[in-house]
Amino acid sequence: MPEKPVHIKVSADYIAKAYPIVEETTGVKFGQDFLWHIFNPEDSDWFPHSLKPAIALCILKEYYPERAIEFATDLQYALNVEGRDLTDNEAYRHLLEQYGINEEAFYEKLSSETYEEQARYEFSLVQQLKVEGYPSVFIQTGDSSFHLVARGYTDYDDLKKRIDNVLLSIKTAK
Repeated sequence: MPEKPVHIKVSADYIAKAYPIVEETTGVKFGQDFLWHIFNPEDSDWFPHSLKPAIALCILKEYYPERAIEFATDLQYALNVEGRDLTDNEAYRHLLEQYGINEEAFYEKLSSETYEEQARYEFSLVQQLKVEGYPSVFIQTGDSSFHLVARGYTDYDDLKKRIDNVLLSIKTAK
């Protein structure tokens, strides 16, 4: 993640070429509001950056750790389908009621150094795990034990088999 946000025009050409492949492979469709920024980068005011959504995810995990994947999915939907700018605080408001999170508390935490530090720690962990592409799926089985089970798109049946194999190998090793 670059330290400072960069304008969408830096990645727009790549995304314009890659998104049809993602749609064909996964069946997921990108929204017109998102694609407008990709096909009109000179008119876009977007400077995408991962820090704020990572902070928001850290906040949600404090409330509902078991719903982290659901929230991450909702963030991806907000960005890639609804075309919400996740660097804008207002992009999260619609999710707060859905998750029963107090707006005042959320926005206070969103600007808190504590949650920014948590997000930066998670970015550091991703670097240590040598994640170079997304999506990547790991299972954490101990404080410092991670198992890579998917890199890139992986269908559900294959992903489930890989997860089951990791869990079985841990159980067998005990």
